[in-house]
Amino acid sequence: MPKSKYAAYQPAAPYFDLVRGALGELVDGEHFFDVVAEKVVYEVLYDVPGWPRVIKGRAELMARFLGYVDAIALQSADKLVVHTADDGRVVVIEYEVHGTILGTRVKYNNRFCSIIRIEDRKIARWRDYMDSLAAWNALTAPTH
Repeated sequence: MPKSKYAAYQPAAPYFDLVRGALGELVDGEHFFDVVAEKVVYEVLYDVPGWPRVIKGRAELMARFLGYVDAIALQSADKLVVHTADDGRVVVIEYEVHGTILGTRVKYNNRFCSIIRIEDRKIARWRDYMDSLAAWNALTAPTH
């Protein structure tokens, strides 16, 4: 991800790049935040301290991701599987992320499944599922 208005989000670049690549020509915009609708609803179906279950709006999503990149640096995102439905208006992506919890230097590896609703060539709704145990283990592991 080149230096840009999104430079502060560099630690999450592997995730953003994976998602943007998965959506391809179904959306307009270069960066992940460019393809998110102004009134997006981003829902996570798990509990992580400091991360709400529902985030409404691109500005709030961007603010939450600043907290994410202050806590976790991703080195890669891979094992992408893409499923499309409803004439490309729904995209389901399965993927993994690999990184480090910055406060403890503990390795973080997790699996996700995200269901994305596209409206007007932007992400309008996002529902996220992850391996909660992997997150819990990384976030509560003893410091190295």
